[in-house]
Amino acid sequence: MNNSEIFSYIILPILIFLARICDVTIGTLRIILVSKGQKFIAPLLGFFEVLIWIIAISKIMQNLDNFACYIGYAAGFATGNYVGMLVEEKLAMGVMVIRVITQKSASELIENLTVSGYGITNIDAQGSKTNVSVIYTIVQRQDLPDVVAIINKFNPKAFYTIEDVKFASREIHKRYNKKILHSFKFWKKGK
Repeated sequence: MNNSEIFSYIILPILIFLARICDVTIGTLRIILVSKGQKFIAPLLGFFEVLIWIIAISKIMQNLDNFACYIGYAAGFATGNYVGMLVEEKLAMGVMVIRVITQKSASELIENLTVSGYGITNIDAQGSKTNVSVIYTIVQRQDLPDVVAIINKFNPKAFYTIEDVKFASREIHKRYNKKILHSFKFWKKGK
């Protein structure tokens, strides 16, 4: 293979593959930000997403007889979807509402959620067979595993649902304010 063939059949498809990973990952994040009402960041991401896509598709059009470029393009799209979901999961953006329905007394669960810094609303309700407690809490997405662990520890048979919140009328910083104040006091002592 000469240098021209190496570039055309190995390097160019790899570059197209990497470009597609980037633009599809950015596209995945853009869609998530649009759904969360982020009016300023989403269009900026859209600009870079389309710019990268145009560059990749132009290289495909210049090399229509190169099947390796098609494979790189398709593989980059698939991988970009996966990478976009991983990035979004790591960023853990947004606010979630957790609705817990329990037949068992919910007092221990409520107490542990409250002690852990999560605000709750508890409603006594009538289920199809018996009285139930319905507990609502709104949390930052990164706190979701912690809250689910508390639910499973103190009421493992509880039924719960988790949903995205697009907008909340107040910010939920009670738990974070404690963390920030604690870290500030620690920092101040170190001086």
